[in-house]
Amino acid sequence: MPCSAVTLSLATISGIVAVALLAIAFSTDNWVYYEVKRSNIQVFAEKHPESTLLLEHLSIKYYYYTRTRGLFRYCYPKDRPPANRIHIYLSPVETHCSNINYFPEEEKEQLPNDDAISRLHLARSCIALFILSFVVVFCAFWTGLSGCWKRSSGAITATAFLMLSACLLASGAMGLWHTVEFFEKEKVVGEDYYQQWNTILKDSTKISYDWSYIVAWAGVGFSLLSSILLSGAAICLKSERGKEDQLNLQYLMPVYSQKQTAYPAFAGYPQPQMYPNAYFHGSQYGPY
Repeated sequence: MPCSAVTLSLATISGIVAVALLAIAFSTDNWVYYEVKRSNIQVFAEKHPESTLLLEHLSIKYYYYTRTRGLFRYCYPKDRPPANRIHIYLSPVETHCSNINYFPEEEKEQLPNDDAISRLHLARSCIALFILSFVVVFCAFWTGLSGCWKRSSGAITATAFLMLSACLLASGAMGLWHTVEFFEKEKVVGEDYYQQWNTILKDSTKISYDWSYIVAWAGVGFSLLSSILLSGAAICLKSERGKEDQLNLQYLMPVYSQKQTAYPAFAGYPQPQMYPNAYFHGSQYGPY
């Protein structure tokens, strides 16, 4: 089997897996898991009667509940906050969720400082880069289809470049996501986030990366692998095309024009055109 066919097959499979993984990660809500031990907080509040505000927050604030976080939603696999405090709905996978607000200015919410504004812009840019990476992959699909149909090394090279661009965009989005996480843990960006939680909430909350996050990085890795394989396929196609051209040249025979006499030559019989003034006995050519 030709090298290009094998490499193109592997590159196609890697590209499909990459798109599937990135799409799953983008649309699911299991990037970070917040496990809140509400019983510990309740016990602490009961031992400290002055902590009445803590008990109130325990009932109404969403960040006092065990939850998963995605790019667009918080979801509550166990208890959930009261519906009169936050808009909660059933997600497509039948989980109670609430939306992450990326446009607080529309609801006339005031951000506390410049760090909060920077965090918001970074979060928006993360979403934009993911969407742009899907657009680039869509373009790569058509160039790859054209390259496979025409066996064009140039089109396959362009597809490899597009897949590499998609990989860089997706990895850039992941980098921005981690930057947003850094702002939420180290900067003052709002009471909803780790930096401004009280001590008992911090001690009672376990934060860990969830499976959507792992799937996202796996999608980035497969897109890089697809780009490398496509580059190899383009090299194979170019090499095979060169071998085919050399093979075809061997079957091209040179053709030269040849001067032939008007009459076949027989041994011992001179041709009439050699003696134009001679008369041969029995010849149809008479003397002139």
